[in-house]
Amino acid sequence: KRWVEITGPTERKMIINALNSGADVFMADFEDANTPAWHNMVIGHANLMDAIARSISFKNPDGKEYKLNEKIATLLVRPRGWHLDEKHFWVDGKPIAGAWMDFGLYFFHNARALIEQGTAPYFYLPKTESHLEARLWNDVFNFAQDELKIPRGTIRATVLIENVLAAFEMDEILYELRDHCSGLNAGRWDYIFSCISKFRNDPAVIFPDRAQITMTVPFMRAYTELLIKTCHRRGAHAMGGMSAFIPNRRDPQVTDAALAQVRADKVRESNDGFDGTWVAHPDLVETARAPFAEKLGAHLHQKERLRNEVIANAAPMIDFRIANGIITEKGVRNNISVALQYLEAWLGGNGAVAIFNLMEDAATCEIARAQIWQWLQRGAQLDDGRKITRDLVRGWMDEELQKIRAAFGDARYEGGNFKTASEIVLNLVTADQFAEFLTLMAYEKIDESIDYKLKTMISKTYSKKSHRKCGKNATLSF
Repeated sequence: KRWVEITGPTERKMIINALNSGADVFMADFEDANTPAWHNMVIGHANLMDAIARSISFKNPDGKEYKLNEKIATLLVRPRGWHLDEKHFWVDGKPIAGAWMDFGLYFFHNARALIEQGTAPYFYLPKTESHLEARLWNDVFNFAQDELKIPRGTIRATVLIENVLAAFEMDEILYELRDHCSGLNAGRWDYIFSCISKFRNDPAVIFPDRAQITMTVPFMRAYTELLIKTCHRRGAHAMGGMSAFIPNRRDPQVTDAALAQVRADKVRESNDGFDGTWVAHPDLVETARAPFAEKLGAHLHQKERLRNEVIANAAPMIDFRIANGIITEKGVRNNISVALQYLEAWLGGNGAVAIFNLMEDAATCEIARAQIWQWLQRGAQLDDGRKITRDLVRGWMDEELQKIRAAFGDARYEGGNFKTASEIVLNLVTADQFAEFLTLMAYEKIDESIDYKLKTMISKTYSKKSHRKCGKNATLSF
């Protein structure tokens, strides 16, 4: 049963709140909702180990304590994509892919404990572009299970179809992972980014304001309906994506609007045939659950809905025309401000950020900067006839930075990462060549100071637990 899956980074308090949220599943995220600073990664793994041992707790400075309820969500983990190396973890003279570190540490330390609890090592696999990448994951799963003498097939993985290339290989991806795969997920924000990225040099493809690229536009409908059809044909879960709207406990009006938007999104997904969906905030769990409860009743899923009326046709999946789509000054400014604010927070260690009452992560920031780059490269025009130029973008960026400064205050602005963020964003959007991922450039700018808290966490956690239940020949060092 996966009606509602809540996602978020691996911070201690957030893990407890997510597991206690009433959601069916918690996806602990080492990827787009997480800054891959070394202390985030190591402490995140320690936090998950404590959560699985049910020893995790957290105390606020005000004295409020957080502990796990008796009933908690099922835990899944999303490792990083392969594109991002882990510069602190080298094998044979080279840094390994962050994906291997995230998968390896989690599986090594927790696989047996999870099995003993009646669950298993469950994963979400991001950024997959082809069935060959799925085959490589399958090889890694088999190798890891064999090394720890755990039966093959114990690992279960759900693949995020968040790349337009992968959307044409969904059957093949399921086939390559057939012994380990439990479903596919419509990762909408990365999917939109991939469409912009892969078709960036096509002069016929110019996307309008980000707010106009909704789940109801034709190319997104074609992709999601084919995903449901493909999954159910193979007996796999078809999982819906994340609505970006979030509640604001200090503003009832904003909350009411967010709940209405989320409900509409989840009604559409449940009616289309999805077996579950994602939320980013505990206050959204019941709003997301209701449409699935109404649609499915006593059933855990709706895999029997084969959607035979959906025809697999490439043309609508790459027809990016959006009726009445326009580019506005407001849309460009919003992209600039979101990219600046998100990247500043990301550089400071926070990978999931509420901006303008929407939950932004690396994928939505990628859309924002990719659109500006594309508009500049294509010489796109605003709805008022003005051409989008580098001078215009630079001027608006300066103005948006001043708005941010006024909103955050001088001390926060000067003490933050806004200067570095603005340099990165400006370089990305004005470069002649498109950067495949903004995080590759930003990764080198992360503050990597390691405080005593991290050293204490490493020595306390790994010295005691490294060999427990994992075999005397297994080793791990930092």
